Order: sequence, then structure tokens, then C-alpha cells
Amino acid sequence: MSKGSIIALTAVLLAVGTSAQEPKPRFVGSESCKGCHAAEYNNWKKTRMANVVRDPKKHPGAVLGDFEHEDPVRTFGLDDVAFVYGSRWKQRYFTKRGDDYFPLPAQWDIKKGRWLPYHVEAGADWWVPYYGPTNFDRPTGPTCDGCHSVNYNVETKQVTEWNVGCEKCHGPGSEHVKHPTRKNIVNPQTLDYVRGNDTCMQCHSQGRPLTDPIGGKHYDWPVGFLPGKRLADYWRLEEIEPGITNFYQYPDLTAHKNRMQGNDFVQSNMYHRELRCFDCHQVHSNTNASNLMMPGNALCLSCHTKQNPAGLRGPVSEHTHHQEGSSGSQCVACHMPKIEQTIKDSFVSAHTFRFITPTETEQSGIPNPCTTCHADKSTHWANEELKKWSNTSPWRVAR
Repeated sequence: MSKGSIIALTAVLLAVGTSAQEPKPRFVGSESCKGCHAAEYNNWKKTRMANVVRDPKKHPGAVLGDFEHEDPVRTFGLDDVAFVYGSRWKQRYFTKRGDDYFPLPAQWDIKKGRWLPYHVEAGADWWVPYYGPTNFDRPTGPTCDGCHSVNYNVETKQVTEWNVGCEKCHGPGSEHVKHPTRKNIVNPQTLDYVRGNDTCMQCHSQGRPLTDPIGGKHYDWPVGFLPGKRLADYWRLEEIEPGITNFYQYPDLTAHKNRMQGNDFVQSNMYHRELRCFDCHQVHSNTNASNLMMPGNALCLSCHTKQNPAGLRGPVSEHTHHQEGSSGSQCVACHMPKIEQTIKDSFVSAHTFRFITPTETEQSGIPNPCTTCHADKSTHWANEELKKWSNTSPWRVAR
């Protein structure tokens, strides 16, 4: 045997030996993390991430909808509900038939306290043409469950656990539980900004799997993706086109619907400056709204200081032209307007961080923060007011 052949054979044997010594990590569930990470676990357990999907028989307090009074919109009873889903804007209800779950045809509008129909209409989500016309033709496995669970198996339809558990963001943890080291678990904080953000965007983005269909079904989540990998190897973001308004987008490419925070964010200066979702959001805590690190302007101003070229030079009110502490003086009022629909007449914040001008509303119909708040005023009024802002570029806010 030649020297080259011996070297090659040795390399193969070493690789096989290493492979045998490093078993593939398995999912073990969030309870396995509690012993060493008690503080993080206990705080996470109180968040919506940990309580997205609940069994009403085990958690009757999770039911927010009014099942005591008759309503023509609601055609089912609580006995039909296997899972409730959601607790902030809306609550939907899943029933189980065989080994599949299906969305029931009414949802509870939490903010307004009313029942609304729930049915994804033709021309909405991309997957609709591939399933039948009723809710009971559309199992939640392909359309929902991959993001509302850990390790959803597309063949067995089983999960390691329901809800956004530890391993949804940190990857399978069996080896880490056996021998805890920093090398055998994924910590999104240590990933590059693309992979770090991908950890969140696996669920907080609208797109399609690169492989479609999978096993004859069309999945609305990135099957096979694990934290630490590149999402783009499994998932492509929904295609958007300037000047178009549709189910997914406004003409300036801002998202039109919820669950598109990632689609917005990758367009932003924040993303291109390599910020990560968890630079603003603390998923292990629900102390502040939306799991924010700090409340209100305190979060934004922790970075946008006088020393930052993108920071404020004076008080917030000087920048916003609204009274200090008022709703109009909140950074998010202008830079993260609530214009992305999550349920009828309820909207969540955009994540491009762009200021949308009244002129853009006139040109394309996208809502702007000025007349969204000052609903009794016109875009002409808003433009005239902006022109008076002597400390702000007219080319930026009044174009």
C-alpha cells in the first residue's frame, strides 16, 4: 500500500472514530434545562413563547373566548377544542381529528372582545390552492405546528413539546444535558448576525421551503432548519415587488400582515448594521411588553445617544415635535407604526424602522404614522406641519 493510500485510510478511520464518539444530539425538552438554568427557565415559563398552545382541559384559565353566550359566528363548543392558540391579539381554536389538528372556523378578538370568522380566503397565503376549501381540509401540521412546537416530525406528526421551548432556539440538547459545555449547545448570542437573526426568523418571517412539496404536503415553515444553520438553505422569503399592494406587502415593501417581522427587518439599516432581534427582545422575560429589554424610549435611547451619529442631539420632544412622554413622542410611534394586520382592525408594528411620509400615503396608499394617529387630519395638513420642522431635513420627512 502506498504512503498516500495509508494517509487517506487513516483519515477515514479517524473520521469514523470521531463520528462514533460524537452521537447526534437529540431533543430532550425544556424540563431538562431547568436544573442548571432555573432563572431563565422560570422567567421563560411566564412568557407567551412558553404558552402559545394550551390544552383547555389542563389549563382552563388559558381560554379567553366567550363560550358561555351563544354567538352566530361561533358554531362549536369548548368540548370541541383540543388546543387554544394565542393570548395577545387573537385566540384561535384547534380540534383534533385522527392524528391531525384543524382550525375551527371562529376566532376570538381579544382586544375588542368579540367573535370573528376564521378562514384563510383564496388569494391570501400561498399554500391555499394546495388544500381544500374548508378549515377541515387544512391540517395545522403543515400550516402552523412547526412554529408552535419543538421538533415537529413531518412523518409521525409528533413533537418533543408544544410551544416555543428552549431547543427551538438552542437546538437539540441531549449532549449538553449529559456533559454541559459551551461547544455542544447553540447560543444565538455567539452566532454571526445572520444566523443569530435566523433563529428568530425561522418563525417570524413569511416564506416558503426551498423543497416543496415535502411528502406530498406544502409546509408554511422551514422544515429541517435547526438553530446555528443558515435559514436561506431551507427557506426563501416571500418575493416582494416595489409598487405592489397585496396580502403580503405595501408598495414600499413594508409588510402588510403579521408574522413578517423578519421580512421587514432584513430591509432595515438595523439589520445591515448587524443588530440581532435579541438585542432588543429578551425572550426569557415578559417584564416588558413584547419581551423588550427595556420599556418605551429607554430601549431606543440606550443606543441612539448623543455620541451615536444616528442619535438625538437634544431632548426627545425636540426630535418628535410632540410633548415629552406623550404617545406621539414614543420612538415607535413614527418608526414602528402599527400597520401590519394580525386580525380585523388590529395591527402590529412594522420592523423596517423607516419613517413613512404623508406623501407616500398620497402616492401609494400605505398608511403613515401622522394621519394614522391624527385620524381627523389630512395628508396635506400633515405635510404642511412637517415643513415647519426646522430641525429636520425637508427632503426626508416632507417629500
